Amino acid sequence: MDIFALVGADSGLLQLFNARGLPAAVAYIVVAIVLLRIVNSSLDALAERLTERRLLIKQANVLTRTLIFLITVLLVASAIFEFSGQEVYGALGLLGLAVGYATRDVLSSVTAGFILMFDRPFQVGDRISFGGHYGEVIEIGLRTVRLVDLEDNLVSIPNSQFLASPVSCANAGALDQMCVFSFYIGCNEDFEAAKRIVYEAAASSRYVFLAKPITIVVREGPVPGGAERFAITIKVKAYVFDGRYETAFGTDVTERVKRHFRDENIRTAGEIEWGPHGSAQSA
Repeated sequence: MDIFALVGADSGLLQLFNARGLPAAVAYIVVAIVLLRIVNSSLDALAERLTERRLLIKQANVLTRTLIFLITVLLVASAIFEFSGQEVYGALGLLGLAVGYATRDVLSSVTAGFILMFDRPFQVGDRISFGGHYGEVIEIGLRTVRLVDLEDNLVSIPNSQFLASPVSCANAGALDQMCVFSFYIGCNEDFEAAKRIVYEAAASSRYVFLAKPITIVVREGPVPGGAERFAITIKVKAYVFDGRYETAFGTDVTERVKRHFRDENIRTAGEIEWGPHGSAQSA
């Protein structure tokens, strides 16, 4: 298909073009770019200062930038096209067909971007897991979602991918977030003492959010990654007061647990000498 033939001189589209409006259109675009940068930097700085309102401000930032973009498109279109006469509908139809064919992938992501903003499976500031990536969403743009993972890498994912694959959101618009940490001890170790140590380590951490409960789950089964090796798994589920401190919370709890396990002579699965068929041997 010859796209340029659709918008040729005889199509009526060029008859609507107003060359005198080009300076105004350029001015609208320049003002919009400057305004977007000012709004983005100002609201991001405000969000970092007002921690309790950070997620709300970042969401307002997304909506504000989207509104500025839409208004700019309308102003530019009104400046360079004279929307009058009966030819306007046919010309706009041809223009839409041409642009849609040339930018169908981009339009798919843009449409998905609007769906994400209104359906809200996650929001700016949420920590999500998608396609092997996990991190904080810092931007929901018209074409891509950007997140920063735990290694401080910036990851850009096309919006359209979120409509076809499941996404896991850890905090769903809240600052606090559940964290899950697992510890493995030998089947013959004092699991009651270990359970108490794990609970106290989580409850006494400076990062814990005590307004929500701390849960301890104890199970006995195979050690992950260890063929035919069995251990007692002690899993603690606790909330960190701000998702950004997830890594620090995990480090703090792990250090406390390891230290007290050593004091109580509780051996972890990695410290046990394994005998035949996955059985633990006494030290």
